Amino acid sequence: MIVVADAGPLHYLVLIGAVDALGPLYACVLVPQTVAGELQETNTPPAVRAWITQPPVWCEIRPDAPFDPALQFLDVGEHAAITLALSVGADRLLIDEQARRAEAERRHLLVTGTLGVLAEAHFARARQQLSTRQGKVGS
Repeated sequence: MIVVADAGPLHYLVLIGAVDALGPLYACVLVPQTVAGELQETNTPPAVRAWITQPPVWCEIRPDAPFDPALQFLDVGEHAAITLALSVGADRLLIDEQARRAEAERRHLLVTGTLGVLAEAHFARARQQLSTRQGKVGS
């Protein structure tokens, strides 16, 4: 599954200690160069800056896709995330801001935000635990 991430979900998942849930859920998370730059700004919390400087193996920083003038009203990070998702045919876009999510959906992208990632990780963990219990019962 190819997933592209905007800054918001990565920022908050790092801060709450849940960013490692992304790897098992999605295997590959692409981050546009502009978004990686936003996560390294001086006003970004040190934990987030440290995380993006040495991302895990499942997180790949990619060059921004070509500029799309139809999306010029977006901030640069959201623009980069949406255009990269479109250019690579992403299965999902991680983005939080509601108006930007709606714009991505108008372009037929499947979107998930921080809370959606947390819910998906919770359900995946519950399915795994159930499967483990059923395996023990059948033994």
